[in-house]
Amino acid sequence: MLTKVYGSAVFGVEATTITVEVNIDKGIGYHLVGLPDNAIKESNYRIAAALQNNGYKIPGKKITINMAPADLRKEGSAYDLTLAIGILAASNQIKSESIEKYIIMGELSLDGSMQPIKGALPIAIKAREEGFKGFILPNDNAREAAIVDDLEVYGIDNIKEVIDFFDKDTPLEQTIIDTKKEFYKNLDFPEFDFSDVKGQESIKRCMEIAAAGGHNIILIGPPGAGKTMLAKRLPSILPPMTLHEALETTKIHSVVGKIKNMGLMNQRPFRSPHHTISDVALVGGGAYPQPGEISLSHNGVLFLDELPEFKRGVLEVMRQPLEDREVTISRARFTVTYPSSFMLVASMNPSPGGYFNDPDAPVTSSPAEMQRYLSKISGPLLDRIDIHIEVTPVPFEKLSEERKGESSVEIRKRVTAAREIQTQRFEEMENVHYNAQMNTKHIRKYCKMDDPSKELLKNAMERLNLSARAYDRILNNTLLHI
Repeated sequence: MLTKVYGSAVFGVEATTITVEVNIDKGIGYHLVGLPDNAIKESNYRIAAALQNNGYKIPGKKITINMAPADLRKEGSAYDLTLAIGILAASNQIKSESIEKYIIMGELSLDGSMQPIKGALPIAIKAREEGFKGFILPNDNAREAAIVDDLEVYGIDNIKEVIDFFDKDTPLEQTIIDTKKEFYKNLDFPEFDFSDVKGQESIKRCMEIAAAGGHNIILIGPPGAGKTMLAKRLPSILPPMTLHEALETTKIHSVVGKIKNMGLMNQRPFRSPHHTISDVALVGGGAYPQPGEISLSHNGVLFLDELPEFKRGVLEVMRQPLEDREVTISRARFTVTYPSSFMLVASMNPSPGGYFNDPDAPVTSSPAEMQRYLSKISGPLLDRIDIHIEVTPVPFEKLSEERKGESSVEIRKRVTAAREIQTQRFEEMENVHYNAQMNTKHIRKYCKMDDPSKELLKNAMERLNLSARAYDRILNNTLLHI
């Protein structure tokens, strides 16, 4: 008997429906075709144990399973439940009348319990687009899938629940989420607050300006001056995410399995990878491409602490994503694109010893050591960082003050007001919402200079040997205050 069951594969941040055709005929054998990877090929052992431990079995006949489209590579253990239900239906152990109305995904343990899967949100979105009635998946992923309206989502803990649902019409409990309520939950409660920062008023003002325009920044100062503390608080003054941004961000984190039982992400991500990170882990890729740290920072902040300690090759691969705000990973058979629109916040010491710009500390590094240290960061990368901020140590008098600084909530109000002005300015332009997203055409239109400003910029370019990209960045920064 031939039975069709439906699953889904995720490529990039989009899903593709997979038709699992199970045919049982005379003979003996188990044949799985359609470009499955090793995890899928091993599924028959998990399926056999799970079915046996729940009173069912794999029939001793010739089983042929095709995963269509057959020229598309399938990976992961999330097809265990799909294959198991297909085998039961094709062998007449359960009824199959309504199976084709559902997307069924889940990894099986040997006792039949369910393990979470990756990419539940993009799968749910695709299921709704293609008119499926519902989505059956592990309970740990039910909340993220239930974000999608007009799709019945059923979270399960054991394969027996699915079997009884199809064979005995035993109802499953539907997971229902109010997406708007989920989005606004804890929206205005940042984990870190700028009121904890003592002194550093001019630096906080620079960071406010950067947040208003979405500009990349680098903090340069000696150890202990507060660079990391300031960087961690930057997301707290960024404007709240829109529902569209929240869905985009949740999709990316869903693909790598970081949304376990969370539902919709409504706080801007803050990613801070260690300086030993590889270029693939930072940008994304691998044999089966996955998003890297820069995509996980989409709509949020990527913080690179001790920038010169990162391998130069790792830093150089960031140049194209910083410019295009997306990452394209190409393989022989396919190409995937991940969004990567983020604010880069970098920090570094001014010298190998760390105290070059500290007036109270002796300079311990030679000019040659300092040159070697600074040369780890290329000019083209620095061109893509709009604002360079010098951070100096906070004096004792400021540190010992009882009075708290201005809160993130108050700063965020000004940042949000500035973003609203920019949104109105660019309302007729596609994919441009704030100053940092402007291209050369927009800069020429909105960043007009008078004659004294032109002369000042000309002198700066000649003396500092600035590039054409730096010229555009400087003009872009003329709009930082609005």
